Amino acid sequence: MDIRVSDDPSSAAAAWMARRLRDAVRRRGQATLAVSGGNTAPPMFDALQTHDVPWKQVTVWQVDERVAPDGHAERNAGQLDSLPATHRLMPVTSKDLRAAARRYGAGLPDRFDIVHLGLGDDGHTASWPPDDPVVDSDRPCEVIDEFNGFLRMTLTPRVVNAARSRVMLTLGSSKAEVVARWMLRDPALPVDRVRRSGTITFLDPAAAATLPTA
Repeated sequence: MDIRVSDDPSSAAAAWMARRLRDAVRRRGQATLAVSGGNTAPPMFDALQTHDVPWKQVTVWQVDERVAPDGHAERNAGQLDSLPATHRLMPVTSKDLRAAARRYGAGLPDRFDIVHLGLGDDGHTASWPPDDPVVDSDRPCEVIDEFNGFLRMTLTPRVVNAARSRVMLTLGSSKAEVVARWMLRDPALPVDRVRRSGTITFLDPAAAATLPTA
């Protein structure tokens, strides 16, 4: 895994992603990006817009989403409004969520160019709760029972790990312990299911404070 620590990891992650998106468009004529929500995502999205990105050739999907009405403050979808790309939002207002998840999964690209991830204090990423069977699912998209107050829809490790690249952005001292446990391969953490090869992790000094040394 490539680990990069800086005082402004949001900008560093955005610069790296912009280069990869440009490269994908140059190579394949289009770029595919799946993004997570959370507090760290909006600053990275803002920084991404300061770079030269061929947005007309970029399509953005969601890694996960809370089941809530359109416009709800807890939805991740609102964070995507600033990205001038084509959006493919998770259908979390559908009456039949599991059928909607199957349809969303069937419409995914064969392989994402980039999947952006965050990290929870409990070691979850995407919407993979601790001890949940979603991490072993052979379907691309699943519905999760209530987790931190909401039903969720999420991409599964099958899709995340098939991506050409994964970007993990994690900030703050509250994440230091779980970052260290992840680096030490703690199998109790859902994030341990993320493939390390092809994953680049951007941390600030606080989140990296307890990283194990070589």
